[in-house]
Amino acid sequence: MKRSLAEISAAVGARLIGDGAREVTAVSSLESAGPGDLVFVEDEKHLAQALQSPAGAIIAGEFAASNESVHPLLISGHPKLAFAHAARMLGDACPDVAEGVHPTSVIHATVKLGAGVRVGERTVIRGDVQIGQDTRIGAGCVVGTGVRIGSGCELYSNVTIYPGTCLGDRVIVHAGAVLGSDGFGYVRDRGSGRYEKFPQVGRLVIEDEVEIGANTTIDRGALDETRIRRGAKLDNLVHIGHNCDIGEDVVIAAQTGLSGSIVIEKGAVLGGQVGIGEHARIGEGVMIGGQGGVLPNKILRGKGVAFWGTPAQPLRQYLKQLATLARLAKKD
Repeated sequence: MKRSLAEISAAVGARLIGDGAREVTAVSSLESAGPGDLVFVEDEKHLAQALQSPAGAIIAGEFAASNESVHPLLISGHPKLAFAHAARMLGDACPDVAEGVHPTSVIHATVKLGAGVRVGERTVIRGDVQIGQDTRIGAGCVVGTGVRIGSGCELYSNVTIYPGTCLGDRVIVHAGAVLGSDGFGYVRDRGSGRYEKFPQVGRLVIEDEVEIGANTTIDRGALDETRIRRGAKLDNLVHIGHNCDIGEDVVIAAQTGLSGSIVIEKGAVLGGQVGIGEHARIGEGVMIGGQGGVLPNKILRGKGVAFWGTPAQPLRQYLKQLATLARLAKKD
């Protein structure tokens, strides 16, 4: 998608030095940039390489403002963030989805599609679904009865959304994700020893600007709801159990698994392969390192505090314990 540098500078809040009418079509690394590409430089030591590249324009910090350059410059206090915003403008999300609705898709007569909605091949959209304007749905998706999808969303191929799920605006869901499936809840009959399925009749609510990775699964609530709040980012192969409440701007890395009824407060960061037991609570801004384990009903608090290990504990305490164990092992 072509954008003029004047458009980009205004959108990302950068100061433009040079020809604002020049157009770029994509973002790139310094090593592979071409004349139509936009690149960024976060520190001064890489500026010379950027100035010698064939790139169409450069996003850089204030350190670049005094340099003479044949390249137009977009000066920003946070070049990497400005570059990310520019990439969003230039990117053609879900590029395989052509305009309109593909004739092989099956869409119920009661479905309401907003202006500019695109639907790919062999997608099934059941009754009473509402989809906001400019949303794109890739090939092979299944959207259940009564689902609500906001504006500007991107669903890649083979996403499954169970009935009653609600997605806000500008939500990105990558291929193979399953949203709103039944939670893992059973009641054991003490007499027979058999398990009876506990009702899974709640719903899943995903707020605005959430991104969900490929093959991630999120269960709906058992009797109430599971909620993923605004701006949360979930990596590939993450599992969120029923009744969880994931706070704003939470980041969860790949292969993390959450049991039911867990609260993750705003701005927390969970590393890869973290496991959390039911009814645990992770406080605002807490960080849990990779493969960390949190026991059921446990509460972790401390904004900016890093926890590690199983059971998870503050990083300094964990490292002291490892050092002690290492010394004891040497004595043997």
